[in-house]
Amino acid sequence: MFLDKDKDQDLEKLAEQEQKLPPEIEEKKRKGTLRTGYTTGTTATAATKGALYALINGKPIERVAVSLPKGKTATLKIAWTKNEGNGKVTCAAIKDGGDDPDATHGAEICSTVSFSKNATNIYIDGGKGVGRVTKPGLGLEIGKAAINPTPLKMLEQAVREVARDQLENQGIDVVISVPNGEEIAKKTDNPRLGILGGISILGTTGLVLPYSTASFAASIRQGLDVATAMDADSVVLTTGGRSEDFAKEMFKLPDHCFIQMGDFAGYSIKQCANKMTIRQVIIAGFIGKLTKMAMGIKQTHVAGSHIDMEFMARLAADCDAPQNVIDEINSANTARHVSEIVKRNNILSYHDQLCKRVAEQMHEHARGQLQIEVVLFEFDGTVIGRYPKK
Repeated sequence: MFLDKDKDQDLEKLAEQEQKLPPEIEEKKRKGTLRTGYTTGTTATAATKGALYALINGKPIERVAVSLPKGKTATLKIAWTKNEGNGKVTCAAIKDGGDDPDATHGAEICSTVSFSKNATNIYIDGGKGVGRVTKPGLGLEIGKAAINPTPLKMLEQAVREVARDQLENQGIDVVISVPNGEEIAKKTDNPRLGILGGISILGTTGLVLPYSTASFAASIRQGLDVATAMDADSVVLTTGGRSEDFAKEMFKLPDHCFIQMGDFAGYSIKQCANKMTIRQVIIAGFIGKLTKMAMGIKQTHVAGSHIDMEFMARLAADCDAPQNVIDEINSANTARHVSEIVKRNNILSYHDQLCKRVAEQMHEHARGQLQIEVVLFEFDGTVIGRYPKK
């Protein structure tokens, strides 16, 4: 995924925020022992260097040093080497994401190298399990393998480091493949982004920083880049996969119009406002996250961003709820509990008013540049609140 080159202030702030982590990971983070991993780009580069050494020297090696962007290096293990015959050698390295949860962690990344007749030419392509680009907006040519610019440069540099002498007389072909890539890609955003047939070979630094908030923000931005490149004027921001599934049933829009914003409501809305083609944003989710947005919380996972029952009670009062209901809401445990109280007492306008508050907050955050619609789902997918009312 690509991070925009300009130093977006919101993105920098997001990168500094603490996420709510599993206890064992939280403990590692407290001790400073979270393990950094390597990107698919770094892993592919390691496999390529291993294959080139075997092709040129006629014997496999166990480890290779990979040059990372910004002058750093990393040493990776080669999992296996195979002489394919006909002047081709394949090596594999295993993608190690460190302590960061990643669909590609443990994936086998392979590189097949061979000599070609065109001197000084380096040809790099994707094979089985590496996706192909079918939509604009990714900074990659349609039809090409989904190998991002930084990994492409790393691969080219690796070839020149190992085979500088050989390139004077002949070219070198490199094909990156991921045997289980097509299955892994189903767990990523690739199909939505129009990258079909496998995973992407990614990485801007070569390293995977555990639990990077910035990487999630970058995925939001990338999704919006694709949507705008496809001339979408409306997008649907959802708080997760479940709300997205319900939204897709409700709004018959192309897949690239649906963006999972997670906890980053304010960031996502601001990015939408920065896109010239986007005119309408539909926000869809459940009562917990939408209540936080209605309260004016722009990043809903931040420590201290708890739901204020007094806020929810005041909203009930604005809906002319009787005092006993207001008191019950003040003592409620969760936003979902409030929703149950409201439904039981037939406070019919409550959920619509909540959606209205979300729309007002997001409209202000977008500097009035977007039409905002908000949809509140029950947990079975029923629409229980909407603004504007249709």
